[in-house]
Amino acid sequence: MKTTVVIFPGSNCDRDVIHAIEKTTGTTVETAWHRDTALPKGTDLVVLPGGFSYGDYLRCGALSARSPIIEAVSEHAGKGGLVLGICNGFQVLLETHLLPGAVLTNKTLTFICSKCYLRVENNDSPFTSGYSSGQIVQFPIAHNDGLFFLPPDELDELEKNGQVLFRYCSRKGEMSESFNPNGSLNHIAGIVNRRKNVLGLMPHPERASGAILGGVDGITMWNSIKQWVERK
Repeated sequence: MKTTVVIFPGSNCDRDVIHAIEKTTGTTVETAWHRDTALPKGTDLVVLPGGFSYGDYLRCGALSARSPIIEAVSEHAGKGGLVLGICNGFQVLLETHLLPGAVLTNKTLTFICSKCYLRVENNDSPFTSGYSSGQIVQFPIAHNDGLFFLPPDELDELEKNGQVLFRYCSRKGEMSESFNPNGSLNHIAGIVNRRKNVLGLMPHPERASGAILGGVDGITMWNSIKQWVERK
């Protein structure tokens, strides 16, 4: 598996992602700068990491979505290549319209940094095939703008197509507003496109990829991706 992590001015989770993927899969990760116009040859997975690209100027992810490298990322996705956007990377995917919807300011109107429980809603994807449907995992969150929003008709279509992969929940999988940290519609924490090769999620799997970090549930995601690539 060959992974490329795209780095924007203000990215601050790029090294975390690189470490997590290399350590858990035994593969080497390359990087691409936002001004590049092509991805490294042979890239299987592109990761847009978390952070505050361009200082969240205008809107979170708005300027990054117009960086030169994005055309190559979009082309990669169009060919069926895997793309993963984490936190700010998810915001970038929304701004590029590789995924539907938008994120608004958290219902608390504050930055939230905490552990978080998620329910795996669909394991029929390259990113979640190693999990069981209904499995509860713990990924940390760290964001100010994470309330996922879609108009009602589009939200219904997203649900009908099985594009919701993760929802916020309690340790036991319960759904209620008290376990929905940012107020996302339908408790949505992560979604895929219709082809299921582009995933965006607000929680951070790279921060749950080692016991020293307090959790290992993210390791399954990296191994799921690796196994999917190797089966191609």
